[in-house]
Amino acid sequence: MEKTEEKLTNESIAIEKDSVPSNNNEPVETKQEKPSMLKDLDGDKMHVLILFFLYILQGIPLGLKASIPLILTNRDVPYKEQATYSISSYPFSMKILWAPIVDSLFIARFGRRKSWLVPVQYLIGIVMLISSQYVTRLIGDSDDPEENLVPDVASLTAMFFVFNFLAATQDVAVDGWALTMLKPKNVGYASTCNSVGQTTGWCLGYILYTTLDSYGVVTLSQFLLFWGIVFLITTTGIAIFMKEKNTHAVTPESGEDVTQEPDLGIIETYKILWKIIRHPLIPVTALFLLTFGFGFSAAEDITNLKLIEKGVPKEKIAMLAIPMIPVKIGFTLFITRFTVGPRPMNVWLVSFPFRLFFCLAMTLLVYVTPMMILEEGGFPTYYYVIIIAIFALHRVALYAMFVAIMAFFARISDPAIGGTYMTFLNTLTNLGNMWPASFVLWFVDVITYKDCIAKPIEESSPLVFNQNSTLLSTLEDNQCYGTLESKACKEGGGSCSTLTEGYYSLSIACVIIGSLWFVWGWRTMRRLQRVEVAEWRVVKKDETELRGDKDVIKEEEKFNFFYCF
Repeated sequence: MEKTEEKLTNESIAIEKDSVPSNNNEPVETKQEKPSMLKDLDGDKMHVLILFFLYILQGIPLGLKASIPLILTNRDVPYKEQATYSISSYPFSMKILWAPIVDSLFIARFGRRKSWLVPVQYLIGIVMLISSQYVTRLIGDSDDPEENLVPDVASLTAMFFVFNFLAATQDVAVDGWALTMLKPKNVGYASTCNSVGQTTGWCLGYILYTTLDSYGVVTLSQFLLFWGIVFLITTTGIAIFMKEKNTHAVTPESGEDVTQEPDLGIIETYKILWKIIRHPLIPVTALFLLTFGFGFSAAEDITNLKLIEKGVPKEKIAMLAIPMIPVKIGFTLFITRFTVGPRPMNVWLVSFPFRLFFCLAMTLLVYVTPMMILEEGGFPTYYYVIIIAIFALHRVALYAMFVAIMAFFARISDPAIGGTYMTFLNTLTNLGNMWPASFVLWFVDVITYKDCIAKPIEESSPLVFNQNSTLLSTLEDNQCYGTLESKACKEGGGSCSTLTEGYYSLSIACVIIGSLWFVWGWRTMRRLQRVEVAEWRVVKKDETELRGDKDVIKEEEKFNFFYCF
């Protein structure tokens, strides 16, 4: 049924009841509710499919980026260099810096969103085609078995930084286009297309590629070549056949109470951003969002890489993401009912210690992994069942926190500038997860010590003994740091042995720090939730609220946020 029917007055409902026999009221309503969703999409079904496909394309480079650390770990690339590679993830989380430019500068004749979408997708396709010619050597592969190539992490970082920057720009354009492509009553489907489409694309770039590569079906070069061609062909079709409505505002249907966001220019948008930053509640909120992720960082960002290091095949690690998808969808739908209301972050606060606990469980899982290896190689089925169970329970806590914090952002964001406000808060949240990941990847190498252990040498002739002595002295200087030293150790008949595993101590230290942070975070967030929604507004704020004694009270509250006791 139409949304406007839900807002009928009591009198109109009474009229409807009089016109229909009472014994047939309920069956008629239940029959009409089912097809109403399909009727809502009349005229928009093709648009929904197009949006879904655009978000799939967006997820491809994001999935490929996630697959590279697994390849680098297989090639014994140090975690310090993987910390460098993690920088390639930053553009997608910082798109707010250039989103106003994408929204404001365009060629009206060609289309407001197409002015950015078409050239950006062409660039993604072209960069994929060019990268396909060089990426094989960049990841350390060569047709010549005698050539010792080392993965070029700096070039890979630059390449995927460009991919993420272009994908982030495409995301801004597609998000904006959805508002005019779909009818006003169907704009809500845009978020579904975003979530499902981007996840599908990520699975294609991460799970599908990693699995096919592991079985020798396709290489990274071939995968990039294929999707580069797909980008160019589909973008050409969009440029020629898709027409865009150059409307500046979406007109709501009669009966709908919608607060519309103003159509701001570049300067106005950056002024709004500055106004948000200067809001008295934002500094403590920013501190909260930028630091809460440190306690989880070591376990969440290194565990998969350590499992590969311990012998778990990388295609198995990638396929672990498949059962997490229904967990995400099902639990997200379930937990949403508990995040509706004035205190959505209560769910976040309850989930925080559970997430820390399962971070310790993931650390323990890495510790026991070598003990699970079968004599003939590989791992028993129950081992993978344990992994899926631990990962699923961990994701439950993670998704609960995600849904809760999104509900909190939606509640406090100023409706007059909702998009900018929400994007700003999401940017802080993403950065709060990303900088700890880069730090722990770098620091775990600092506190980890390895050595090349030579096999015992049997007694032989003096000449062979001298050669072995030379080889032993070479292996003694080998610390198994990086691809070349690890390969040299193995070729010399030795094996790399970890003397001090920094991952365990770092994971435990992060959990302890996260627990201490939670003491402050609990008190801070409970106080932030008690702040009236009107106090978060930055547009058309009643200046009289900031006068007299109230101003003093607000200053005291802001100051006390930084105290735990």
